[in-house]
Formats: sequence, structure tokens, C-alpha cells
Amino acid sequence: MFNESIREEIKAQGAAIEKLGTLPDDLLQFAYEEKLFKCFVPVELGGKMLELPEAVRVFQEASALDGSFGWLVAIGSGGNAFVPNFKEETCRELFSPKEAVIAGSAHSTAIAVKENGGYRVTGEWRYCSGAPYASMFTANSKLEGTEEIVTCIFTPDQVDVIQDWDAFGLKGTGSHTIRVENAFVPIVRTFDLMKNANEFGDIVHTFPFVQFGQSSFTAVSLGIGQGFFEEARRILEANKEQWSKDGNDKYEAITSILDEELVTYDQIEGVFYSTLQEIWQTHKDGEMLEEADLNNFSKVCKEAADTTIGCANRLFRHFGMEAVMESSDLNRIWRNLHTASQHTFLTP
Repeated sequence: MFNESIREEIKAQGAAIEKLGTLPDDLLQFAYEEKLFKCFVPVELGGKMLELPEAVRVFQEASALDGSFGWLVAIGSGGNAFVPNFKEETCRELFSPKEAVIAGSAHSTAIAVKENGGYRVTGEWRYCSGAPYASMFTANSKLEGTEEIVTCIFTPDQVDVIQDWDAFGLKGTGSHTIRVENAFVPIVRTFDLMKNANEFGDIVHTFPFVQFGQSSFTAVSLGIGQGFFEEARRILEANKEQWSKDGNDKYEAITSILDEELVTYDQIEGVFYSTLQEIWQTHKDGEMLEEADLNNFSKVCKEAADTTIGCANRLFRHFGMEAVMESSDLNRIWRNLHTASQHTFLTP
């Protein structure tokens, strides 16, 4: 997926992504060209339509290069889950462009008022990753005077992006609040998450949504952890001579700790992928996924995030002041890991 040239380019731009608060234009164009925001969009609409385990590997690889980049690839493709729910003409119109990508929220923090042919909506939603470049926004509203949920699709011209994302990690994800004021949403730009409205769906679109999300965010956490180990190794090798001088065993000591943590990480990574493959194959075979199997997979995902954080934290303590300086790559990766793993799908 990522050749050596683009790998080096993405890694080199990590600090710039954080400072900019979103993806720079060259990386955004790369993501469009490689259809990284369309992993679960049908080929007919210009997507990749990958199987879930294949896409998850892409998310991990992207996250190992830069946490914000990987998060945006995963969250952008996550919006593809709504492909079967859009009205057919709306789906073709909005998902066919090369630059198609959803930002939005699942929270119902707005009010929709019925109007001829649609709804008037006012409200705001937090944590909308990819907001700076989204081609459409999806969000839930409550129908005025009821508990009924109306899920709307807003166009960028209807949305104000409030740049308030101030987390200490994943600073480059543009996960800002969005606001709409008296925006008209025609019926064709609403959808029901529980109903298919076209024939574009594939096997991935019928996979349980919670586990779909958990698999994606676990891959991001594993990828960021992988990047942390790679950066720790780079620092070790860069300081090998100094840390081995005059009988100093710092290099050997930290190398040993790194190798031990990698063993632990590799084990949980293996468990995650083998468990994912098992439930994915069961789903592909048309068999019902048992609640016990789904719960076990959720447990594995959370354990994978916890284990990766634990490995990184134990290593972090051995890198001195470089680890605590926010300008260092190691610190940025560590902050990204802790932020990504705070998603509600991964917290204990």
C-alpha cells in the first residue's frame, strides 16, 4: 500500500501535521488518489471495497507512519458504513467524487423541525474528525417534541466548523465541533441507520457495527504503538556509541527492555488478528455471530489497546527528557497513542 518513498514522506511530516491541525494538501491528495477514505465504498462508486481484515491492516500501516494520518484514514473509511443507507441517487451523488469523505457524529445534540419536503435543523456536534476537508457531514437530531431520531446529511456550505479540538494528542485530525443554524435538509438527504435504501452494500456493511468500529480503532492503536517501537529503536541506535561508552550499559539495558515489550506487543497483535479473522470468516460464511463471540472480540480489542499503552509506557520511562519534550517524535507518538485509545470503543 505504502511504498518506501511515501512512507518516509508521511513520517517526515508528522510534526507538520500536528502543527497544521489537519493533513497537508499533498498527503490529502495522496489519500484521495489511493482511495484511503473509501475502503468500504463499492468499486462502482470509485471505492476499494476491501474486506474488513484487509482494510484493518491498511489502518494499522497508516497509523504506524503517523497517528493523525492513520486515524483520519480509519475514521474516513468508517463513514463508508452508511453507503447502504443513503437513498440511491444521494449515494451516487455524494460518494462518487474522488474527494468524498464524511465527518460527523453519532450523538443527538440538535433539534429537527419538520418542514415541507424535509427538516430545519439547528445544533452542534463535537469531535468531528476530518472536518476541515469533509465533503459531507452526517449527524443525528431529535425531531422537535419527540425522542425520534432524524439522521441528516449536511453539505459543507451549511456547516460552521468551530476549531476547538485541543486534545494533547492526534492534534492533526481536525476533530472539531460543527454547528448548523436553521439548515434545511431535504428528505433525500436523511437516512435510517436500520434500513438499506440501495443495492450498494457488501458483506462488510452487515458486520456488527460496534465490532466494526472496534477493529478499526484497535488497528490504529496497534499502528501507533508500532511506530513508537520503531522510533524508540531509532533513538537507541542513534545513541548507541554514547550509551555504551566507558562501561555504560544503558544501550544494552534499554534494548533488552524494548525487545521484551515487543514480544508482549506481538502476542496481543497476533491474538487480535486471529480473533478478527475467525469472526469475519464466520460472518462471510453466513453464520450468525454469537453474542459470546462478539463480546470476546470486544474484550480482545480493549486488551490490545491496554497492552500497547502499557508497553509504550514502560519504555517511555527510559528515554529521559527527550520523551517529555512535546517537540520530539517519540513524545508526539506517545500522546497520539493515549488519545486514540481513549475512544469509547476501546476504554475499559
